[in-house]
Amino acid sequence: MIDLIQMIVNGVAVGSSYALMGLAMVIIYKTSEVPNFAQGEMALISSFFAMMLLTSFNMSLYLAFFLTFVFAVLLGFFLEFAILRRAKEPNILGMIVITIGIEMIILGFVSWKFGADQKTMPFPIGPYDSFIIGDIFVSKLEVLTLVAALLLMTTLYLFFRYSKLGLAMKATQQNSVAAQIVGVRTNRIMMMTWGISSLVGAVAGLLISPTIMQPFMMWDPMLKGFAAAVMGGMTSLPGVIVAAYMLGIIENLFGGYISIEFKTVVAFVIIVLVLCVKPSGLFARHYIKKV
Repeated sequence: MIDLIQMIVNGVAVGSSYALMGLAMVIIYKTSEVPNFAQGEMALISSFFAMMLLTSFNMSLYLAFFLTFVFAVLLGFFLEFAILRRAKEPNILGMIVITIGIEMIILGFVSWKFGADQKTMPFPIGPYDSFIIGDIFVSKLEVLTLVAALLLMTTLYLFFRYSKLGLAMKATQQNSVAAQIVGVRTNRIMMMTWGISSLVGAVAGLLISPTIMQPFMMWDPMLKGFAAAVMGGMTSLPGVIVAAYMLGIIENLFGGYISIEFKTVVAFVIIVLVLCVKPSGLFARHYIKKV
């Protein structure tokens, strides 16, 4: 029984990082209907930027993280303005290919600049700092990730539901031409969307980096975040959160009771099953575009 509870706790913990990456992808999808496969590498370069500020410039943690968040937002602005917006008559497939190209460029740059060796991120909470509740071990870093995911989810849900910018993003997703007619500056909305998404991804990267810090560190969280987004529904913020925790728990139980070698495969099996049974996701629904 203790082993079961421990696996569930670990699943919830790892699900928090999946939730953050899934949130970042859903933010862009809600506006453009394009999955951003460069999301992991955008978080990657933000994490290495923070490490550079902390180790090479000896900045305080708070200042380094603040500048990293500013860098992440500006990175999102730049990628949308300089690359995505310049695409001529883009379709969804073309935009997906562009995001994959951005992913490869950023990965190559980080590998060239910082090397492929494992690095150490100076962080006040180590990956092995834990609480002990009875016979259950709970990592402090995982608790911090859980709190950050829930806070961001709540903030983004309220933002999209009640703020003018959030409503403008939803209008841009449903019909960008109609949104322009009623005065929504869709280009500016898209740029803001990429900035917010990059910021959320940077939070995920910073919370993952104390555990692993190398150029490929975001591939698994990004793929699992995408799996959670598909499972929960690419337009549902609460859905991606619930799905991310479900995914974390399921893969931990699968690894503990069936086979650790096939633990990673579970996420993609779930994607296939969900797409076959409910293509819109478990917590989303198809909508009719309105003018």
